[in-house]
Amino acid sequence: MNVKEFVEKLNLKVLTEGDMEREITDCYIGDLLSWVMGRAPEDCAWLTVMGNINSIAVATLADVSCIVLTENAPLDEDAKKKAEMHDVTILSTEENGYKVAVKLSQLI
Repeated sequence: MNVKEFVEKLNLKVLTEGDMEREITDCYIGDLLSWVMGRAPEDCAWLTVMGNINSIAVATLADVSCIVLTENAPLDEDAKKKAEMHDVTILSTEENGYKVAVKLSQLI
């Protein structure tokens, strides 16, 4: 499933649009950036509440398909600009990480 289909099926809000055709093959939930950087699998949807500029660097290093800010976590303006510069897709939902992960697991 690609990011565009993920957005449509889970009714996610697009905050920044990178490669919407990129495949999602896994899911990772985590908020400790150093932990995520070393453990998030490539091409995953990363579920977090961390909407700061450092999360963009982690997403790029880990090569995730997209970031999903759960529980309506805010996205910093600096992070938004950096995500747009690096084509990082950031999505938003009011649901918690567990609920999003369960739905995603049924789709991939």
